[in-house]
Amino acid sequence: MIKIGITGGIGSGKSVVASLLALSGVPVYIADEESKLLTNTSPVIRKKLIELFGKELYTDNGLDRRLLASHIFNNPKQLKRVNEIIHPEVNRHFSTWVKRQNTPLCAIESAILFESSFNKAVDVSLMVYAPKELRIKRALSRDAVPKAEIERRINNQMPDEEKKERSDYVIYNDDKRALIPQVQYLIHHLLTQKHSSFI
Repeated sequence: MIKIGITGGIGSGKSVVASLLALSGVPVYIADEESKLLTNTSPVIRKKLIELFGKELYTDNGLDRRLLASHIFNNPKQLKRVNEIIHPEVNRHFSTWVKRQNTPLCAIESAILFESSFNKAVDVSLMVYAPKELRIKRALSRDAVPKAEIERRINNQMPDEEKKERSDYVIYNDDKRALIPQVQYLIHHLLTQKHSSFI
């Protein structure tokens, strides 16, 4: 089985590409969704976060996300410590999920594929690329936040050029090139390439 890591910046359309892969029969693990679920359900994450921030971090309804956000906002050191707790558990969860799949291809979608080291759990990495101004425009139409906040989020992510450099494949979602043919080509290429050690 070939494992694909899908990444891209805010507004790049990585979720659209992930959906197209899913529609083509490729199971996709959405790391952001699973991460949120695991922070509520994983006893390992719960125990370590409570050790870090105190038992008030969890209520009867689960993780108090606002309280957690207040601890890590503008605090790179604390954010790093939280990520070091959550990312390994997501990685383990993904590995277990992969074992349940019975398809030649599967994928994980993660905005922080390289930053979280999830790229080490996949065989190939795919970046969904879109120009910055187009990404901002899409994010503004989707999220009810100011442009300055979108730009701050973009600036806090790994630069696009670095992601492109580190990725094995790039799909362009620039409103000029159709997405579906690019996704179909990627699937065909991966299934027919001679790297039989992947499968």
